Amino acid sequence: MKLTRVTSLAAGSMALMIVASACSGSAATPAPSKAPAATAAPAASSDSGAASAYTPPTDAGTAKGKTIAIVSKGEQHQFWQAVKKGALDEAAKLGVTATYTGPATESEVDKQLTMLTTALSGNPAAVCFAALDSKAAGALLKQAKDANIPVIGFDSGVDSDIPVTTVATDNIAAAGVEADKLAALIGDSGKVAVIVHDQTSQTGTTRRDGFVNQMKAKHPNIQVVDVQYGAGDPVKSADIAKAIMTKNPDLKGFFGANEGSIKGILNALKETGNEGKIVAVGYDSGQQQLDAITSGVEAGAITQNPVGIGAKCVDAAIDAVNGKTLPKNIDTGFYWFDKTNINNPEIQAVLYK
Repeated sequence: MKLTRVTSLAAGSMALMIVASACSGSAATPAPSKAPAATAAPAASSDSGAASAYTPPTDAGTAKGKTIAIVSKGEQHQFWQAVKKGALDEAAKLGVTATYTGPATESEVDKQLTMLTTALSGNPAAVCFAALDSKAAGALLKQAKDANIPVIGFDSGVDSDIPVTTVATDNIAAAGVEADKLAALIGDSGKVAVIVHDQTSQTGTTRRDGFVNQMKAKHPNIQVVDVQYGAGDPVKSADIAKAIMTKNPDLKGFFGANEGSIKGILNALKETGNEGKIVAVGYDSGQQQLDAITSGVEAGAITQNPVGIGAKCVDAAIDAVNGKTLPKNIDTGFYWFDKTNINNPEIQAVLYK
Protein backbone atom coordinates (compact mmCIF):
# COMPACT_ATOMS: atom_id res chain seq x y z
CA MET A 1 0.00 0.00 0.00
CA LYS A 2 1.53 3.34 -1.03
CA LEU A 3 0.42 6.03 1.35
CA THR A 4 1.85 9.39 2.35
CA ARG A 5 0.60 11.83 4.94
CA VAL A 6 2.00 14.18 7.50
CA THR A 7 1.37 13.32 11.12
CA SER A 8 1.88 15.59 14.05
CA LEU A 9 1.92 15.29 17.75
CA ALA A 10 1.04 18.05 20.04
CA ALA A 11 -0.52 20.03 22.70
CA GLY A 12 -3.40 22.28 23.42
CA SER A 13 -6.15 22.34 25.95
CA MET A 14 -9.97 22.33 25.94
CA ALA A 15 -12.42 23.65 28.50
CA LEU A 16 -15.48 21.81 29.49
CA MET A 17 -16.86 21.83 32.97
CA ILE A 18 -19.96 19.80 33.47
CA VAL A 19 -21.32 19.73 36.96
CA ALA A 20 -24.32 18.06 38.41
CA SER A 21 -25.08 18.52 42.08
CA ALA A 22 -24.81 15.80 44.69
CA CYS A 23 -27.87 13.65 45.24
CA SER A 24 -30.24 16.46 44.26
CA GLY A 25 -28.73 16.41 40.77
CA SER A 26 -29.12 20.13 40.06
CA ALA A 27 -26.60 21.53 37.61
CA ALA A 28 -24.25 24.24 38.81
CA THR A 29 -22.38 25.28 35.68
CA PRO A 30 -23.22 26.19 32.08
CA ALA A 31 -23.69 23.66 29.31
CA PRO A 32 -20.53 22.20 27.77
CA SER A 33 -20.51 24.62 24.83
CA LYS A 34 -20.39 27.59 27.22
CA ALA A 35 -17.94 26.21 29.74
CA PRO A 36 -15.39 28.26 31.67
CA ALA A 37 -11.66 28.07 31.05
CA ALA A 38 -9.72 24.95 31.92
CA THR A 39 -9.81 23.66 35.46
CA ALA A 40 -8.08 20.79 37.16
CA ALA A 41 -9.72 17.43 36.67
CA PRO A 42 -12.09 16.62 39.52
CA ALA A 43 -11.63 13.84 42.03
CA ALA A 44 -13.65 10.71 41.35
CA SER A 45 -16.02 11.65 44.16
CA SER A 46 -16.99 14.87 42.38
CA ASP A 47 -20.16 15.07 40.28
CA SER A 48 -18.39 16.88 37.48
CA GLY A 49 -16.47 15.89 34.39
CA ALA A 50 -13.82 18.44 33.55
CA ALA A 51 -12.07 18.80 30.23
CA SER A 52 -8.60 19.95 29.29
CA ALA A 53 -8.50 23.08 27.14
CA TYR A 54 -8.68 22.52 23.40
CA THR A 55 -9.72 25.00 20.73
CA PRO A 56 -11.35 23.30 17.72
CA PRO A 57 -10.46 24.40 14.19
CA THR A 58 -12.70 26.93 12.46
CA ASP A 59 -11.87 25.65 8.98
CA ALA A 60 -10.31 22.57 7.41
CA GLY A 61 -7.19 24.24 6.11
CA THR A 62 -5.12 21.81 4.02
CA ALA A 63 -7.49 19.01 5.05
CA LYS A 64 -10.32 20.56 3.02
CA GLY A 65 -11.82 18.04 0.62
CA LYS A 66 -9.84 15.16 2.08
CA THR A 67 -11.29 12.06 3.75
CA ILE A 68 -11.29 11.18 7.44
CA ALA A 69 -12.08 7.51 8.04
CA ILE A 70 -13.96 6.84 11.29
CA VAL A 71 -14.03 3.27 12.63
CA SER A 72 -16.39 2.98 15.57
CA LYS A 73 -17.06 0.26 18.14
CA GLY A 74 -20.50 -0.31 16.66
CA GLU A 75 -23.68 1.18 15.34
CA GLN A 76 -26.30 -0.84 17.21
CA HIS A 77 -26.86 1.49 20.18
CA GLN A 78 -28.27 4.99 19.89
CA PHE A 79 -25.09 6.22 21.57
CA TRP A 80 -23.13 5.36 18.44
CA GLN A 81 -25.73 6.95 16.21
CA ALA A 82 -25.29 10.16 18.22
CA VAL A 83 -21.48 9.94 17.86
CA LYS A 84 -21.94 9.37 14.12
CA LYS A 85 -24.19 12.42 13.79
CA GLY A 86 -21.71 14.61 15.64
CA ALA A 87 -18.83 13.44 13.45
CA LEU A 88 -20.58 13.68 10.09
CA ASP A 89 -22.15 17.06 10.88
CA GLU A 90 -18.80 18.48 11.96
CA ALA A 91 -17.08 17.12 8.85
CA ALA A 92 -19.70 18.68 6.59
CA LYS A 93 -19.46 22.00 8.42
CA LEU A 94 -15.67 22.19 8.07
CA GLY A 95 -15.44 20.95 4.49
CA VAL A 96 -13.97 17.48 4.82
CA THR A 97 -15.39 14.08 3.88
CA ALA A 98 -15.97 11.58 6.68
CA THR A 99 -16.77 7.89 6.40
CA TYR A 100 -18.22 6.07 9.42
CA THR A 101 -18.26 2.31 9.94
CA GLY A 102 -18.65 -0.05 12.89
CA PRO A 103 -19.47 -3.72 13.47
CA ALA A 104 -22.99 -4.89 14.22
CA THR A 105 -22.12 -5.71 17.84
CA GLU A 106 -19.41 -4.69 20.26
CA SER A 107 -18.07 -8.24 20.50
CA GLU A 108 -16.91 -8.40 16.85
CA VAL A 109 -13.26 -7.47 17.27
CA ASP A 110 -12.17 -9.27 14.08
CA LYS A 111 -14.87 -7.51 12.07
CA GLN A 112 -13.69 -4.15 13.40
CA LEU A 113 -10.08 -4.93 12.46
CA THR A 114 -11.23 -5.76 8.95
CA MET A 115 -13.00 -2.41 8.81
CA LEU A 116 -9.84 -0.63 9.98
CA THR A 117 -7.82 -2.47 7.31
CA THR A 118 -10.31 -1.35 4.66
CA ALA A 119 -10.22 2.22 5.94
CA LEU A 120 -6.42 2.35 5.73
CA SER A 121 -6.44 0.89 2.23
CA GLY A 122 -8.46 3.93 1.12
CA ASN A 123 -5.49 6.19 1.90
CA PRO A 124 -7.40 8.59 4.19
CA ALA A 125 -6.02 11.88 5.46
CA ALA A 126 -6.55 10.61 9.02
CA VAL A 127 -8.25 7.81 10.93
CA CYS A 128 -10.46 8.07 14.00
CA PHE A 129 -10.59 4.75 15.86
CA ALA A 130 -12.63 3.55 18.86
CA ALA A 131 -11.08 0.22 19.81
CA LEU A 132 -13.11 -2.79 20.86
CA ASP A 133 -9.89 -4.39 22.02
CA SER A 134 -7.23 -2.04 23.36
CA LYS A 135 -4.39 -4.33 22.20
CA ALA A 136 -5.61 -6.06 19.03
CA ALA A 137 -5.04 -3.26 16.51
CA GLY A 138 -1.35 -2.72 17.21
CA ALA A 139 -0.07 -3.90 13.83
CA LEU A 140 -2.62 -1.84 11.93
CA LEU A 141 -1.83 1.27 13.92
CA LYS A 142 1.86 0.76 13.12
CA GLN A 143 0.85 0.48 9.47
CA ALA A 144 -0.94 3.82 9.72
CA LYS A 145 2.05 5.44 11.41
CA ASP A 146 4.43 4.13 8.75
CA ALA A 147 2.16 5.61 6.09
CA ASN A 148 2.07 8.96 7.93
CA ILE A 149 -1.66 8.71 8.56
CA PRO A 150 -2.56 10.36 11.89
CA VAL A 151 -4.63 8.17 14.21
CA ILE A 152 -7.09 9.77 16.63
CA GLY A 153 -8.53 7.57 19.32
CA PHE A 154 -12.08 8.27 20.44
CA ASP A 155 -14.35 6.95 23.17
CA SER A 156 -12.09 3.98 23.91
CA GLY A 157 -8.32 4.24 23.55
CA VAL A 158 -5.59 1.73 22.79
CA ASP A 159 -2.48 0.52 24.57
CA SER A 160 -0.20 2.39 22.20
CA ASP A 161 1.50 5.75 21.86
CA ILE A 162 0.65 5.93 18.15
CA PRO A 163 -2.64 7.88 18.43
CA VAL A 164 -1.86 11.60 18.44
CA THR A 165 -4.72 12.17 20.89
CA THR A 166 -7.73 10.37 22.37
CA VAL A 167 -11.13 12.06 22.53
CA ALA A 168 -13.14 10.56 25.39
CA THR A 169 -14.92 10.86 28.71
CA ASP A 170 -12.90 10.49 31.91
CA ASN A 171 -14.56 7.17 32.64
CA ILE A 172 -12.70 6.54 35.90
CA ALA A 173 -14.02 9.80 37.36
CA ALA A 174 -17.51 9.21 35.98
CA ALA A 175 -17.74 5.66 37.33
CA GLY A 176 -16.51 6.95 40.67
CA VAL A 177 -19.48 9.31 40.73
CA GLU A 178 -21.74 6.32 40.00
CA ALA A 179 -20.28 4.51 43.01
CA ASP A 180 -20.85 7.49 45.30
CA LYS A 181 -24.41 7.95 44.09
CA LEU A 182 -25.33 4.29 44.48
CA ALA A 183 -23.72 4.18 47.92
CA ALA A 184 -25.79 7.12 49.10
CA LEU A 185 -28.98 5.61 47.70
CA ILE A 186 -28.57 2.31 49.58
CA GLY A 187 -27.50 3.77 52.92
CA ASP A 188 -23.77 3.21 52.35
CA SER A 189 -23.93 -0.50 53.15
CA GLY A 190 -24.96 -3.78 51.53
CA LYS A 191 -24.31 -5.78 48.39
CA VAL A 192 -24.09 -4.44 44.85
CA ALA A 193 -23.18 -5.94 41.48
CA VAL A 194 -21.76 -4.64 38.21
CA ILE A 195 -22.55 -5.58 34.62
CA VAL A 196 -20.01 -4.27 32.09
CA HIS A 197 -20.03 -4.47 28.30
CA ASP A 198 -16.56 -6.04 28.02
CA GLN A 199 -13.14 -6.43 29.61
CA THR A 200 -11.08 -5.73 26.48
CA SER A 201 -11.92 -2.09 25.69
CA GLN A 202 -10.70 0.82 27.78
CA THR A 203 -14.27 2.00 28.39
CA GLY A 204 -15.09 -1.40 29.87
CA THR A 205 -12.05 -1.64 32.11
CA THR A 206 -11.98 1.99 33.25
CA ARG A 207 -15.67 2.11 34.13
CA ARG A 208 -15.39 -1.18 35.97
CA ASP A 209 -12.27 -0.13 37.87
CA GLY A 210 -13.49 3.39 38.54
CA PHE A 211 -16.62 2.01 40.19
CA VAL A 212 -15.06 -0.90 42.08
CA ASN A 213 -12.05 1.06 43.31
CA GLN A 214 -14.19 3.96 44.50
CA MET A 215 -16.36 1.56 46.48
CA LYS A 216 -13.28 0.02 48.10
CA ALA A 217 -11.72 3.37 48.90
CA LYS A 218 -14.75 5.35 50.05
CA HIS A 219 -17.48 2.87 50.94
CA PRO A 220 -16.00 -0.04 52.93
CA ASN A 221 -19.40 -1.26 54.12
CA ILE A 222 -20.51 -1.95 50.56
CA GLN A 223 -19.55 -5.28 49.02
CA VAL A 224 -19.27 -5.62 45.25
CA VAL A 225 -20.38 -9.25 45.07
CA ASP A 226 -20.03 -9.77 41.31
CA VAL A 227 -18.70 -8.19 38.13
CA GLN A 228 -19.97 -9.78 34.93
CA TYR A 229 -19.69 -8.99 31.21
CA GLY A 230 -22.70 -8.90 28.90
CA ALA A 231 -21.13 -7.71 25.62
CA GLY A 232 -23.41 -4.67 25.72
CA ASP A 233 -26.27 -6.98 24.77
CA PRO A 234 -29.53 -6.32 26.69
CA VAL A 235 -30.69 -9.93 26.48
CA LYS A 236 -27.40 -11.39 27.72
CA SER A 237 -27.12 -8.68 30.37
CA ALA A 238 -30.66 -9.43 31.60
CA ASP A 239 -29.82 -13.13 31.97
CA ILE A 240 -26.68 -12.22 33.92
CA ALA A 241 -28.64 -9.86 36.18
CA LYS A 242 -31.23 -12.54 36.94
CA ALA A 243 -28.51 -15.04 37.85
CA ILE A 244 -26.84 -12.51 40.16
CA MET A 245 -30.15 -11.77 41.91
CA THR A 246 -30.85 -15.48 42.37
CA LYS A 247 -27.41 -15.98 43.92
CA ASN A 248 -27.72 -12.83 46.07
CA PRO A 249 -31.33 -12.44 47.25
CA ASP A 250 -30.25 -9.57 49.52
CA LEU A 251 -28.71 -7.56 46.67
CA LYS A 252 -29.32 -3.83 47.07
CA GLY A 253 -27.91 -2.29 43.89
CA PHE A 254 -26.75 -2.66 40.27
CA PHE A 255 -24.42 -0.60 38.12
CA GLY A 256 -24.79 -1.03 34.34
CA ALA A 257 -21.69 0.31 32.59
CA ASN A 258 -23.17 1.11 29.18
CA GLU A 259 -26.53 1.49 27.46
CA GLY A 260 -26.97 -2.21 26.65
CA SER A 261 -25.89 -3.30 30.14
CA ILE A 262 -28.35 -1.08 31.99
CA LYS A 263 -31.17 -1.95 29.61
CA GLY A 264 -30.60 -5.60 30.46
CA ILE A 265 -30.64 -4.81 34.17
CA LEU A 266 -33.88 -2.84 33.85
CA ASN A 267 -35.50 -5.69 31.93
CA ALA A 268 -34.36 -8.19 34.56
CA LEU A 269 -35.71 -6.08 37.43
CA LYS A 270 -39.08 -5.82 35.71
CA GLU A 271 -39.27 -9.53 34.88
CA THR A 272 -38.39 -10.58 38.44
CA GLY A 273 -40.63 -8.05 40.20
CA ASN A 274 -37.66 -6.20 41.70
CA GLU A 275 -38.38 -2.74 40.32
CA GLY A 276 -38.25 -0.35 43.25
CA LYS A 277 -36.59 -2.96 45.46
CA ILE A 278 -33.10 -2.98 43.95
CA VAL A 279 -31.49 0.36 43.08
CA ALA A 280 -30.10 0.63 39.54
CA VAL A 281 -27.73 3.24 38.13
CA GLY A 282 -26.56 3.33 34.53
CA TYR A 283 -24.54 4.96 31.78
CA ASP A 284 -25.49 6.92 28.65
CA SER A 285 -29.15 7.45 27.79
CA GLY A 286 -31.59 6.03 25.18
CA GLN A 287 -35.38 6.09 25.42
CA GLN A 288 -35.77 3.12 27.77
CA GLN A 289 -33.30 4.53 30.26
CA LEU A 290 -34.79 8.03 30.06
CA ASP A 291 -38.25 6.63 30.75
CA ALA A 292 -36.93 4.54 33.66
CA ILE A 293 -35.22 7.54 35.26
CA THR A 294 -38.24 9.79 34.79
CA SER A 295 -40.50 7.19 36.42
CA GLY A 296 -38.04 6.47 39.25
CA VAL A 297 -37.43 2.83 38.27
CA GLU A 298 -33.78 3.73 37.62
CA ALA A 299 -32.15 6.08 40.12
CA GLY A 300 -29.92 7.92 37.66
CA ALA A 301 -27.09 7.65 35.16
CA ILE A 302 -23.97 9.23 33.76
CA THR A 303 -24.46 10.82 30.39
CA GLN A 304 -21.48 11.48 28.19
CA ASN A 305 -21.51 13.94 25.31
CA PRO A 306 -21.72 11.56 22.31
CA VAL A 307 -22.35 14.24 19.70
CA GLY A 308 -19.41 16.16 21.13
CA ILE A 309 -17.20 13.07 21.03
CA GLY A 310 -17.95 12.63 17.33
CA ALA A 311 -17.37 16.30 16.54
CA LYS A 312 -14.14 16.54 18.52
CA CYS A 313 -12.59 13.47 16.89
CA VAL A 314 -13.13 15.12 13.50
CA ASP A 315 -11.73 18.41 14.83
CA ALA A 316 -8.64 16.63 16.15
CA ALA A 317 -8.16 14.78 12.86
CA ILE A 318 -8.26 18.05 10.93
CA ASP A 319 -5.74 19.62 13.30
CA ALA A 320 -3.43 16.63 12.98
CA VAL A 321 -3.54 16.78 9.18
CA ASN A 322 -2.74 20.49 9.39
CA GLY A 323 0.30 19.87 11.58
CA LYS A 324 -1.14 21.41 14.73
CA THR A 325 -0.26 20.15 18.17
CA LEU A 326 -2.77 18.19 20.25
CA PRO A 327 -3.04 17.26 23.92
CA LYS A 328 -2.66 13.61 24.83
CA ASN A 329 -6.32 13.50 25.81
CA ILE A 330 -9.31 15.63 24.91
CA ASP A 331 -11.88 15.15 27.66
CA THR A 332 -15.47 15.71 26.53
CA GLY A 333 -16.96 15.69 30.03
CA PHE A 334 -20.02 14.11 31.62
CA TYR A 335 -23.10 14.76 33.75
CA TRP A 336 -24.82 12.77 36.47
CA PHE A 337 -28.56 13.03 35.85
CA ASP A 338 -31.66 11.76 37.60
CA LYS A 339 -35.36 12.67 37.67
CA THR A 340 -34.60 15.95 39.46
CA ASN A 341 -32.50 17.43 36.65
CA ILE A 342 -33.26 15.36 33.55
CA ASN A 343 -35.22 18.22 32.00
CA ASN A 344 -32.55 20.86 32.61
CA PRO A 345 -31.36 22.37 29.30
CA GLU A 346 -27.72 21.43 29.86
CA ILE A 347 -28.72 17.81 30.44
CA GLN A 348 -31.16 17.66 27.55
CA ALA A 349 -28.42 18.95 25.25
CA VAL A 350 -26.33 15.78 25.71
CA LEU A 351 -29.05 13.13 25.89
CA TYR A 352 -30.17 10.97 23.01
CA LYS A 353 -33.24 8.81 22.50
